[in-house]
Amino acid sequence: MGAMASREQTQTMVCYRHSKTETAVTCSSCERPICTECMVFGSVGIKCAECSGQATGVARATTRARTSVGLATGAIVTKALIAMNLAVYLVQISQGDIRGLASDAFTNGALFGPAVADGEWWRLVTAAFLHAGPIHLLFNMLMLWWFGGPLEELLGRGRFLAVYGISILAGSAGALLIRPEDATVGASGAVFGILGAGLILERRGINVFGGAALMVVLLNIALSFAIPNISIGGHLGGLAGGALVILALTRFGRGHAAYSRLNVISVAGLVAVAVASVAIAYARVRGYA
Repeated sequence: MGAMASREQTQTMVCYRHSKTETAVTCSSCERPICTECMVFGSVGIKCAECSGQATGVARATTRARTSVGLATGAIVTKALIAMNLAVYLVQISQGDIRGLASDAFTNGALFGPAVADGEWWRLVTAAFLHAGPIHLLFNMLMLWWFGGPLEELLGRGRFLAVYGISILAGSAGALLIRPEDATVGASGAVFGILGAGLILERRGINVFGGAALMVVLLNIALSFAIPNISIGGHLGGLAGGALVILALTRFGRGHAAYSRLNVISVAGLVAVAVASVAIAYARVRGYA
């Protein structure tokens, strides 16, 4: 029958690989029904995966999906973020001491509730690129490298940036919610967002951190409470933000975080998390919460 099918067959045939997908096309060699994801077009007709010997179905769909979302070979965005944090810290120490706390960058960019209340909303973002000393910077950059790279490789550049950027806002909201009078800096809110995203993915069976996401999250939460001068609110806010971003990207469990196409629900979910983070920050610094 080749690639032709009768009206009766069209109504009943389903792909031999995807039992829920109806099709009107059969392999020109073995005559098994195949859907568009399993078709390989050749000079002698349309064939299935086995008969053509080429990657189709999941393999081809995965390749196409990874390309469409901007697969980040080599963790380009993670490296760029680390470079940005290092560059900002060099600016800090060039303007002050080794901790960078006496710099204009720190004074004008650190997260500080009263300053945010006066309209300096950029602090919600700039604080995530400032650090209080080399140890603080080193620890955050190591965490970003260890966990950001694997997540970026899975999600692709664009979606990874969504996790990182929205987690910055969520972390700032959490920090202001708990300690608005403290000057807060550091990439840890965004890093905890990466951990939150990895936790949700691993709970859904998608291995990101070698199956250790829950252990890593619990350990870092424990350290947040044990070590003094740590922004617990920033860490927990970032963690929640990253988790919510992944839920939005998966349309709350109905799709894959990396390979599903973005739709209105996904985009609306991302915007909602970002807007809610800013709204919480606004309510806190204005004294409404």
